Amino acid sequence: MSQTITLPGIELEGQDTHAPLYRVVLLDDDDHTYDYVIEMLQKIFIFSSEQALRHAQEVDDTGRTPLITCELPEAEYARDQIHGYGADWRMPRSKGSMSAVVEPVS
Repeated sequence: MSQTITLPGIELEGQDTHAPLYRVVLLDDDDHTYDYVIEMLQKIFIFSSEQALRHAQEVDDTGRTPLITCELPEAEYARDQIHGYGADWRMPRSKGSMSAVVEPVS
């Protein structure tokens, strides 16, 4: 959406007034179970069990799955929530959380 914004002493004409969007992408590893991924996604993102299962399958099949698209502060917060979720107690070799990245939407 292009519009003119006038602020005291400043005029911005024809510039996009929407903030850029970012995608939170969960990355695969072999140290977390499907149950962990599903549980984490349901708790952090309030996904249904079906949505969480689809993401668990996609991250396992392709190595990554986009979870949400939002503005940068929210994307960074979501990524940090994933990084802070903790190890999978079901797998003794699991030493920490899964990884996620924030990518700009093209």
